[in-house]
Amino acid sequence: MEAARIITAIRDGIPPGAADLRWFAGALASGEVSDAQAGAFAMAVLLRGLGDEGRVALTEGMRDSGRRLGWSLPGPVVDKHSTGGIGDCISLLLAPALAACGAYVPMISGRGLGFTGGTLDKLEAIPGFRTAQPEAEMQLQVARIGCAIVAAGEALAPADRRLYAIRDVSGTVESVDLITASILSKKLAAGVGSLVLDVKCGSGAFMKKLPQAETLARALVTVAKGAGCAARALITDMDQPLATAAGNALEVIEVMETLTGTSVNSDLRLLTGDLGGEALALAGLAQDAQEGAAKILAALDSGRAAEIFGRMVAAQGGPSDFVERWPDRLPAAPVVVEVPAPAVSPEGGIITAIDGEALGHVVLALGGGRAREGARINPSVGLSDLAAPGEDVAGGAPLAMIHAASIESAEAAIAAVQRAYRIGDWAGLPEDSTPGDGPLVLKRIG
Repeated sequence: MEAARIITAIRDGIPPGAADLRWFAGALASGEVSDAQAGAFAMAVLLRGLGDEGRVALTEGMRDSGRRLGWSLPGPVVDKHSTGGIGDCISLLLAPALAACGAYVPMISGRGLGFTGGTLDKLEAIPGFRTAQPEAEMQLQVARIGCAIVAAGEALAPADRRLYAIRDVSGTVESVDLITASILSKKLAAGVGSLVLDVKCGSGAFMKKLPQAETLARALVTVAKGAGCAARALITDMDQPLATAAGNALEVIEVMETLTGTSVNSDLRLLTGDLGGEALALAGLAQDAQEGAAKILAALDSGRAAEIFGRMVAAQGGPSDFVERWPDRLPAAPVVVEVPAPAVSPEGGIITAIDGEALGHVVLALGGGRAREGARINPSVGLSDLAAPGEDVAGGAPLAMIHAASIESAEAAIAAVQRAYRIGDWAGLPEDSTPGDGPLVLKRIG
């Protein structure tokens, strides 16, 4: 009855007290509330909201629903979180780069949510890689190597683990209140002293418009600071995929190409620098974000980040020679087909926009994500060589390559990818305007 009372109050627009929200968080962890009640709570919060005080109370309650880590290290404990987007594999670059610059990074990450990919799913495309680690083992690894990317242990913010799964299957992923509590409860329970937040904005993100993204960014920064954690948010562009691939193993390939310098994705590299620069400045390892970004880029370009990434992979059960032999170690799909661009005119055309969410759903349909809780993922499937806004495409030029488990699923994906691209002709564009030329960082908050 206590759960029903709280749900009814939120549904009716009556802000619950802090004690009620902390109780509900604890009841999520203990199992005292049912899945039906958890789903009803999530929907009520999505529709009505909790307000600033409610966000803080729910976040702290979820943080305190399990253990809180403590650290005794010679450097600052920092972390980063992204709200999720298509081709967003920055965490795999940033964690080792921060470690190379003297930070300690216990990165508690998540799985795919909705149409976006998850950091843990990407790492699990590496044979043997373990994202589940005992707490003591993870702490030793962070002290020895400088970073670990892991799932939240059973004792760490267990209320979030339960609510996260409910959100994914109940149509409540987009709630600002629930996103804020989910992200920060894990980060605060992990004992981080500073946190940089990458809030995605655009067609390939949950927040499609800048005002939505700004609302979330301000909520995250306000709640984090209220809980004693230094925080800054960057609102970044997701009107096109960040990488040129979408799919677990395919995104790891792009990460390794950038880490090893074999084929550097400039957008991945630069945004890693922007986010890492803010993190180093917050942690006192750089005078400002500009100096911090220079340190992060130097760690990437020198190979130090790649070396630490390789040590992390080996420590978490992956191949000890992964950095040297990654092309041989990652799974490959048995079917690879090209997506031709539809003809616009005999002279060809220009890509004017991409529906990133639609591309995410293509990857889901191929088996690269979860349509339901607990579903298995095929790490090899997805999209690669994604054409970008501003590219000139003649009729028949490829928009992407589809990596599929069967010819039938590949053929079904072709039309869906074509529908995700908007192609016009040069004559319709404003003078001195080329699609896709906007900044990666749209706004800085905090």
